[in-house]
Amino acid sequence: MHLLRTSAAAGFVCAVLLVVNVLRRAGVLPENAVTHAIAPFAALTGLFAITGLYLLIRDAAGGLGLAGYLLNAAGLAGAFAIEYTLHFVFPGLGRATVSGLLAGGTGMAFLVTSVVLVTGVLAFAAAAVRSGALPYAAVGLYALGMIPGSLRNAVPEFVYLGGLVVAAAGIAWMAGRLWTAVEHRTVPVH
Repeated sequence: MHLLRTSAAAGFVCAVLLVVNVLRRAGVLPENAVTHAIAPFAALTGLFAITGLYLLIRDAAGGLGLAGYLLNAAGLAGAFAIEYTLHFVFPGLGRATVSGLLAGGTGMAFLVTSVVLVTGVLAFAAAAVRSGALPYAAVGLYALGMIPGSLRNAVPEFVYLGGLVVAAAGIAWMAGRLWTAVEHRTVPVH
């Protein structure tokens, strides 16, 4: 399968996983071993998707596109690590230990990751709009959703969850564009 198609498929999976995570956190889906096990993979599949999206826009995106991609990718990698920690490490620790970690370096790392992700999303979105290769509305949904979606502890829960749903819509839409770019052979692969 072509690299861009694989990235597009990852984008579709990312969007589905984001919605599943929202439904789990909202109590619509159960909190169980399966829903916790798949939770971190929304960020990981998002990382694969953003790579394909960058390949689609890179020729027109310039330095801003590269900087946005690198920051967005670093933020998504960090988000994967955070989600993994929240679902597989923290549950095995006592409340006092978790609170101590969050009050120290771990909490600071989580905050830095959020700032890197928001910065990367905004830079990538600006470059994507400038490139004209992705639907503006899809890019806007991604950026508008990822801002609160990146700020889990800084915004109310409903804003965070709503942001994830909006981001999922933008990701799915951009993944669709990535999929059709391959069909129309509009993207040179270097």
